[in-house]
Amino acid sequence: MPLQLYYAPGACSFVPHAALELAGASFEPVLVKLHKGEHHSPAFRAINPRGQVPVLVDDGQAITQIVAIGLHLDARFPQAQLLPPQGLARTRALELLAWMNNTVHPTFTHVFMPAKFTDDAAAQASVKAHALTRYRALLEELEAMVTTRSGPWLGGASPGLLDAYALTLLRWGGFAGIDPTTLPHTWALAQSFAALPPVARVVERERLQLNVYQPAAA
Repeated sequence: MPLQLYYAPGACSFVPHAALELAGASFEPVLVKLHKGEHHSPAFRAINPRGQVPVLVDDGQAITQIVAIGLHLDARFPQAQLLPPQGLARTRALELLAWMNNTVHPTFTHVFMPAKFTDDAAAQASVKAHALTRYRALLEELEAMVTTRSGPWLGGASPGLLDAYALTLLRWGGFAGIDPTTLPHTWALAQSFAALPPVARVVERERLQLNVYQPAAA
């Protein structure tokens, strides 16, 4: 039974989507149209009761959550070196992956979906404004990490999960009013990663525009 990846264009599911292509895996990409509410359908809820993407189905078993899926793919396709294989380099990569997932990612959720955290309109505006400032600071922290990386990619010699997540987080910044070109090292990394043939297939399949930033009208 082939692997299946349930994904939504531009969502965090881009991370395992890119990883599968980098690994040369045989898999079926299954599009979930969030704007049409397909993640709330009974059929999808039967796969993931939380109604979220990504979902990786491997041998009939559904796996959810970015970190769990990423580690599963890294173990299943060790030759791809989606993460450093051992030692302190692996520990540092896992540290960065966890930070992206548990700090940077949810901060953007506060920007993009403040209604998840309060039903008060004034409070939602406050949550969003505070999160915008915080998200910019976190992207600047990521920029510093990219600047001081030890190899061509965030994980070292091989492109992998960290680069896919960095691209995703930077791209989201455009929706938050953050020009990605003001973070030049992360922007260059994202462009280089997106240009890799396996990743370019994902970008094309998801029909992604890397820079979605729109300057505020004068």
